[in-house]
Amino acid sequence: MSEDMRVLLERQKAAHLRDGAPSLNQRLERLDRCVGLLVDYRGEIEDAVNADFGSRSKESTAFTDIAASIATLKHAKAHLKAWMKPEKRKTTPAILGLFGAKAEVVFQPKGVVGIISPWNFPVNLTFTPLAGVLAAGNRAMIKPSEYTPATSALMARMFGAVFSPEEVVVITGGADVGQAFSALAFDHLVFTGATSVAGHVMRAAADNLTPLTLELGGKSPVIVGRSADMARPAARVMGGKTMNAGQICLAPDYALVPQDQMQAFVEGARAAVSEMFPTIKDNPDYTSVISQRHFERITAYVDEARAAGATVIELKPEGEDLTQQEHHRIAPTLILNPSDDLRVMKEEIFGPVLPVKGYADMAEAVAYVNAHDRPLGLYYFGEDTAERDRVLSRTTSGGVTVNDVVFHVAQEDLPFGGVGPSGMGSYHGQDGFREFSHRKAIYTQMKADLPQLKALQPPYGAGIRKYLAGAIRR
Repeated sequence: MSEDMRVLLERQKAAHLRDGAPSLNQRLERLDRCVGLLVDYRGEIEDAVNADFGSRSKESTAFTDIAASIATLKHAKAHLKAWMKPEKRKTTPAILGLFGAKAEVVFQPKGVVGIISPWNFPVNLTFTPLAGVLAAGNRAMIKPSEYTPATSALMARMFGAVFSPEEVVVITGGADVGQAFSALAFDHLVFTGATSVAGHVMRAAADNLTPLTLELGGKSPVIVGRSADMARPAARVMGGKTMNAGQICLAPDYALVPQDQMQAFVEGARAAVSEMFPTIKDNPDYTSVISQRHFERITAYVDEARAAGATVIELKPEGEDLTQQEHHRIAPTLILNPSDDLRVMKEEIFGPVLPVKGYADMAEAVAYVNAHDRPLGLYYFGEDTAERDRVLSRTTSGGVTVNDVVFHVAQEDLPFGGVGPSGMGSYHGQDGFREFSHRKAIYTQMKADLPQLKALQPPYGAGIRKYLAGAIRR
C-alpha cells in the first residue's frame, strides 16, 4: 500500500508539472464536480454515515456534512476570480515605482495536497479543506478515517466516478495506512484530528519538510458573564453540546458560570434538552457515540466524577433507562464543580458531557482559562461590552463566538484554525485559498538605470556613504 500511494503521488506531481496551474474555468469546473457529488449522492451519504454511527439522523448529516460542504464550495466559486488576482505591493523605496518598477504577489498552486480527514464529520471535513485545495489549483490525495468505513468507501467511489486519479484520489485503510500517508512527500498536508495523533503526523511530515495545516481541538471553554440571562446561554450551550452528541472539535467542553447563578444555568439546560429531545433512547434525532470504545471512555469520565463526589445530573426523561440499548447513546450530562484532577477536566471530552464550574469573579474565570492549553474555540455570553472585551483581549483561542457556540466556524469569510495545541494554520474562504497557495513575491525592475542605484555598487564612494548615513539612524 505504501508503494501504491507513492506511485499515485508521483503521478499527481507529474501531472501538475505537465499541465501547469489550472485556469479559473478549470478550477470552477472541479468545484462544480464536488457540488454535484454531494447532491447526487445525498441519500447514500446519509445512509453510510448513519451506518457508521449506529444512529445519526439524515437531517443532521444533510445539514452538517452535505449542505455545509456545498455552501463552502459555492462560496469558493463565487469569489475565486477575485482571489486569483495578483496582489499589488509598494516598491521600496517608493521612488522605484515612479520609474516603472513593480512589486506584486501571485498565488501559485503548491502542487499536491494530502488531506487526512476525521470521523466526526467525515464528509464535511473532507470537502471543506478540499474546496480551498482545489480553488488554489492543487491536486489532492485524501485519507478518510477508518472509524467510518462505510462513508470512507463511499467517498472513494464518489470521487473515483468523476475525478481521475491524477486530480483527486481517496485512499482507505487503517492507522498503518494513515501513518504511511503522512510520511509521503506532499507539497502540503492537512490533518484534522486529535492533538495526540498530530504529534505523530508532524514527526512523519518533518522528514520531507512538508508544510502542515493542523486542525485539532482541545477543551473549548464557555464563560458566562453575570449580565447574561442564564436560560439563553444554557440553551445555546446545550444545543452545541448535543449536536452530533458533542463529537465536535469545537463543542463547548466546559462552562464557567457565576457560582450563585449555577442553579439557574442547570435549570435552563434541563429545559432546553427536554424541548429538543423529549426522549433519548430511541430518538432518531439524538446521535449515537461512534463506537463502544468511545462510549466506555465517556461513561468512565462520568463514573469517576460521581465516585469523587461531584454532582452528576443526567438530563433525560424521567424513568428512561439507557443501560439496555441498541446503540451507544449517552444522555446529556452535567457535572457540577468537578475537581481539576478528574479526567473529565484534563482530557477533551468529545461527547455529550458538560462540566460546569462556578466562579466568584471574571478575573478568576479568565485566569482559569489561561492556566490551560489554548483552545480551538472560546465562547462568551453576556451583555457587558467592557467585560466581553476584557475576556477576548486577555485570552487566546483559535476563534470566538459571542453569545452562542460553534457558529464562527460556519462563517465562510472568517479563518478557521487553532493556536498552539489546538492547531496551526487556518482555512475557509480566502484564507483557505491562501493557505494552500504559494504566495510568490515578484519584483520587476525598471528599465532605466538610475544614478542613485549605480552609486550603491562598487567601487564604493561618496554616494553609498551618503545613503548609509541616512539609513542608519534613529
